[in-house]
Amino acid sequence: MEKNTGSKKKILKIAIVGPESTGKTVLAEMLAQHYHTEWVPEYARDYLNMINRPYTKDDLEIMAIEQINLENRLEKKANSLLISDTTLLVIKIWCEFRYGECPEWIREEVQHRFYNLHLLTAIDIPWEEDPQREHPHKREYFYELYRRELERLGFDFIEIRGTPAERLKKSIEKINNL
Repeated sequence: MEKNTGSKKKILKIAIVGPESTGKTVLAEMLAQHYHTEWVPEYARDYLNMINRPYTKDDLEIMAIEQINLENRLEKKANSLLISDTTLLVIKIWCEFRYGECPEWIREEVQHRFYNLHLLTAIDIPWEEDPQREHPHKREYFYELYRRELERLGFDFIEIRGTPAERLKKSIEKINNL
């Protein structure tokens, strides 16, 4: 039986953010496979499939809570690295865009949840239709919104562009230097 030293394992946390249809999930899966670790899927996708109706601001709060819970559960299973396909920053931006405001607790949580690095996915890949995606013509608008918000918050981030292989290579180089 191992002795419990009370120390918690050190986990590097990588967040992938960006507009719709910019390869976040593909990149998360490839990084998790490369590093043999866990990745946190976007809880909202399953939730929206489950409710089978247009979402509301209250639904966004439920999605935020469950995204946090999912990330916390998977962090315990991860090796020394956890990849998050999305974060509360995405929910915050979406809530503000759609409803003109965001609950204070979500804004506070965005500022206090720590990630060692944010990967901001560019809009240089083709739009893929999906019933949950809403704004194919606003990707540049959202990209700039994410970039400005990451800068405003002082979060460490890099912009990820190119083919899936190029995105993976650049991400791995940056992560390996952390």
